[in-house]
Amino acid sequence: MKNLSNSRYEGLTVLVTGGGAGLGEAICERLAAEGAAVAVLDYSIEAAQRVASKLREQGAKALALCADVTRPEQLKQAIATLLEEFGQLDMAVNNAGIGIPFAPLADQEDETWARVIDVNLTGVFNSMKAELPHMQERGGAIINIASVTALMGIAGVSPYVAAKHGVLGLTRSAAIEYGKYGVRVNAVCPTFVRTALTMAELTDEEQWQALDDMHPMGRCATPEEVAAMVAFLGSAEAAIVTGSANTVDGGFTTGR
Repeated sequence: MKNLSNSRYEGLTVLVTGGGAGLGEAICERLAAEGAAVAVLDYSIEAAQRVASKLREQGAKALALCADVTRPEQLKQAIATLLEEFGQLDMAVNNAGIGIPFAPLADQEDETWARVIDVNLTGVFNSMKAELPHMQERGGAIINIASVTALMGIAGVSPYVAAKHGVLGLTRSAAIEYGKYGVRVNAVCPTFVRTALTMAELTDEEQWQALDDMHPMGRCATPEEVAAMVAFLGSAEAAIVTGSANTVDGGFTTGR
């Protein structure tokens, strides 16, 4: 865990969905390093426990939670457990998601469409619906992990693109609805990030080099860089920021 000079999250409790690996794990580590009590939620309890245990070993307060974001009742129970343990929910990072195989739209399987919409879009809807009632009285922040594909088309992953466009729509609508309660809702739109999820889909180093070359800055993003954007958006330093789509993309969306 980095020894950061500030403690922007002291006294605050954060929920991170999909926190058991990859980008979610990096977000958990960053927020814990800034003083947050972190609830690590994952569909794999073993993964959640591994990350929570690591955070506790580094001096943070952490709780492992198990839930499938496509199951609203599981999310409600997980948040109830969080409230029993920590007493409050100040921020949620809705990161849980899946990737899909590359194929033209007409060749995408119906099951692939249904699954990616269920996890990547409906899962964010379910998560927000469970989180927002606990933020209305005291305010809070929600950060939805979208993608550069929320802002543009990408050939070969049309179901994923559609889901991420939907995440941005949910983000902007909720920002309008809940701003009066002091709840800020923003999206982070990363470019390709080397995590276990993306590396399972892109196994060839030449493919990664080609992706790096598509960025004006010459490389993809790191998990830590995405986590830094999340940490800013959830903090008091971003008190006026809501309904925004924040790219972490090395210029990828500027129109190469």
